[in-house]
Amino acid sequence: MSDIEPVELCRLDDLEPESAKRFDIEDHRLSVIRLGDDVFVIGDECTHADFSLSDGDVDASERTIECPKHGALFSIDDGEPGCLPATKAVPTYSAKVEDGMVKVVLS
Repeated sequence: MSDIEPVELCRLDDLEPESAKRFDIEDHRLSVIRLGDDVFVIGDECTHADFSLSDGDVDASERTIECPKHGALFSIDDGEPGCLPATKAVPTYSAKVEDGMVKVVLS
């Protein structure tokens, strides 16, 4: 991890399993995705159109989130698009759960 201090977002228990929740922190629009006891944080704005990815469906087995507007899929691991109409990745952020709190490094 970097020298940047992680930011606390919420308690892990505040996140529904296999779902996403939007957080706006500083100038970052984040989609926090919970899979089991792990969390992943990606940019919340679809790169095809300005829609919140957190409103889309999470597929835990495929490890993707779907844009609710046009169906573009994004990997929750690296932010890469999995199908059209999106062609650009969303940013990803380093996240962890520590003492029951979800923390993210905003860089």
